[in-house]
Amino acid sequence: MKKILVVDIGGTNVKLMISRAEKRKFASGELSPSDMVAEIKEVADDWDYEAVAVGFPSPVSNGKILKDAKHLAPGFAGFDFKKAFGKPTRIINDAALQALGSYHGGRMLFLGRGTGLGSTLIWDRNVLPLELGDLPYPGATRIEDVLGKVGLDRLGRRAWRREVHQTVAQLKLALIADYVVLGGGNSKNMDELGDGVELGHNRNVYLGGTRLWQSDAGTRRPKWSVIS
Repeated sequence: MKKILVVDIGGTNVKLMISRAEKRKFASGELSPSDMVAEIKEVADDWDYEAVAVGFPSPVSNGKILKDAKHLAPGFAGFDFKKAFGKPTRIINDAALQALGSYHGGRMLFLGRGTGLGSTLIWDRNVLPLELGDLPYPGATRIEDVLGKVGLDRLGRRAWRREVHQTVAQLKLALIADYVVLGGGNSKNMDELGDGVELGHNRNVYLGGTRLWQSDAGTRRPKWSVIS
């Protein structure tokens, strides 16, 4: 296993991990892709790593960012992170990165509720990033405006919790999930969890980054199949 630098790019902060315990971060702000990579290299200058795993808050296909993120500066779509880092680099949607680190068998639905709503379905060795955040929702423009920070601020904690419980139960049923993992910064505002629902943790992002680089024994083929 290579020594992996895990980079979790969010709408507010860029978080760096070289282990589950060693973490650093800086504000993502309006940084261009090249400026962000330069900042990552500077912040992680004293860390020794052989490869990079990047989680990005936008659809990613075959290791390429398909479109710019809602809360970041433009220019990330098609940006060559591997060339910029000068090291082997793998890129995946940020919710899929945390989902991969949270997975412990069966069929799992991951919902990351932070600035927006990230979502991923995992079963066996298959990782399917989803875009549930733009689904329409009664009384709101889209579902992420209810389950994310916007919904919490608008509805208040009690009403927001009720909406989360109902919606998570429906999504679990619709996607035939054995269990749901709730990640993201807003998960700390939950009081009780329904049956088959558990809380994730940001430290699972590091495990997801290392799993992204796992290969089947005796081959160079990735152990996990990221469907895009």
